[in-house]
Amino acid sequence: MSQAPAKGRQVTQGTYVSGGCPVEYRFSHARSGNRHLMVVFANLFAPDDYGWATGILDNLRSNVLWIRDRFDGGNTYYLCKDMDFAVERSVIGLISKVMTSLGLTPGDVTLWGSSKGGSAALHFGLRYGFRNIVASVPQLRIGTFVRDVYPHTGRHMLGESMPEDNVALLDSVLPGLLESGANRDAHIYLVSSPQDEQYADQVEPFLGLLRRYPNFNFILSESPFISDHGKVTQRNAPLLLGIAYLLVEGIAPRIGLTGHGYEEPDADRARIDAFLKSTSVVRDQFAPPVVTVPAADGELPPTGVHFAGRAPGGVRVSIWENGTYLASAPVAADGGWAWHRDTPWSTGPHLVRLFAVDADGRQSGRTDVRFTVSGNAAVRPEALAVNVPTGAASTGH
Repeated sequence: MSQAPAKGRQVTQGTYVSGGCPVEYRFSHARSGNRHLMVVFANLFAPDDYGWATGILDNLRSNVLWIRDRFDGGNTYYLCKDMDFAVERSVIGLISKVMTSLGLTPGDVTLWGSSKGGSAALHFGLRYGFRNIVASVPQLRIGTFVRDVYPHTGRHMLGESMPEDNVALLDSVLPGLLESGANRDAHIYLVSSPQDEQYADQVEPFLGLLRRYPNFNFILSESPFISDHGKVTQRNAPLLLGIAYLLVEGIAPRIGLTGHGYEEPDADRARIDAFLKSTSVVRDQFAPPVVTVPAADGELPPTGVHFAGRAPGGVRVSIWENGTYLASAPVAADGGWAWHRDTPWSTGPHLVRLFAVDADGRQSGRTDVRFTVSGNAAVRPEALAVNVPTGAASTGH
């Protein structure tokens, strides 16, 4: 097996050959001694057929097993190819092997996925007794869905002619598990939305069966930012990750049946903006400091660069570069101030930002000073220049 770097954690890639179908996977070890396994299934558009593998799960402390849904060149919902369920047997074989190799039990495992991956999380979680199932916008009538919406996948799973008997069989897989009460104690977290065009056919008819589960948690997202199926998971990613961080620590939150997402993207902010302006530490009437030395856009040596200018009404001038505090220069009674850096400047362009502070801690607007430091020791700073303040529009450094 080869090692492949992820954004923030080391990932091992491999292929598990047992049960009739080779299963490709990626695995990352837990951090800080965590005793949990997160199994991740892919949606139909997951890059390289691995779901949630772009670094979004990097901060989880659990072991993570990503399983690829690519069998003989097509997607299978991790179930079957030409109605041969050797795919399912191989996938559960991989999960079981990884789980037992880590010394874990089904109670230490979370199955995770969205859309097609959510369907797989529900199927394997219910059928094989895993403790936690997180499914965003799953399809519960799998046969009808692949036949009507993704016929390429439908032919791969159902057979070239997609017989009605095969469609009906796949349609019954998830509802059948729910009707039988399989894995009744599972902690199920399902996210959906009425703005999902699949909701009325693929989720809503089965909520009654899901509600029979005592640990069923349903989040109905009605955000104005959701326009279709794909946007549901995208909009709810922070919420889903919050659930994941708890589950991998052995905490199964009870959310119940709830809704959210009533944002007001066009809300009137006039009153809060007026309040913020009236109480802001940056005051429009407090003039930004004037810089007389060095020259704007001048070429300066690494050493010997002086700053000087005027800041009437201030007691000090605060000096920053790239968000990093450099120094504070006291302001004299006549409004003059000066500062000299003890260490050399690095060669190249510089942008130094300054603002004045009065005796009450109120700040002026900002003044930017741009210059370039040359390695040529013969360069001398210009004696006088007036740099134009940037104004009081920003409170940032």
